[in-house]
Amino acid sequence: MTPGTPTTTAPAVWDYVESYLGEDEVLQAARARGVELGCTPIGPGGGAALRFLAAALRARAVVEVGTGCGVSGLWLLRGMAPDGVLTSIDVEPEHQRVAKRAFTEAGVAPSRARLIMGQPLDVLPRLTDGGYDMVFVAYGVTEYPRYLQAGVRLLRDGGVIVFDDALWHGRVADPTHRDAETVAVREISRAMREEENLVPALLPVGNGLLAAAKLG
Repeated sequence: MTPGTPTTTAPAVWDYVESYLGEDEVLQAARARGVELGCTPIGPGGGAALRFLAAALRARAVVEVGTGCGVSGLWLLRGMAPDGVLTSIDVEPEHQRVAKRAFTEAGVAPSRARLIMGQPLDVLPRLTDGGYDMVFVAYGVTEYPRYLQAGVRLLRDGGVIVFDDALWHGRVADPTHRDAETVAVREISRAMREEENLVPALLPVGNGLLAAAKLG
């Protein structure tokens, strides 16, 4: 057997990873509201990875591109420092309304979640250069390459940028798929791998997380 070859089927491994850390009632309720709205929340495996990264960074300031229904925001907040502030950007007022409800149900102080309505590429330039520990992008897959430059500018040295949907339903591994979303995900993966001041890793949890640490 080749080293690293899975000893069981991929679906079984995926199920094991996704169920490793369960979700409480608040997260489950937020996830259900997301499904009703038609916005797909990050899975438990991806959420756990976000919480881990936020905790490892002792993050006090995080930017989230794509508020969604608040699931990813809750995972991030639970890993951040107790006084950390999440800045979350979304174009849909209904998304931010249900996210705010999730944060309230979880007991998150209003001062810890700054929700900004607007197009992310318009909002990000107004945020402070080098003022954030982590940037998480889960919106506008075709714009991922543009978010990379904007996101890295916001990071402090040692900060981490993370892109959701980095495996794009398995299509990135199949060269026959040339749709705009798949091409954009391949492009951001290549750009992060070739950027000298980034240390990237592709995490096969959920639909894939592409993460990179910013060197000083």
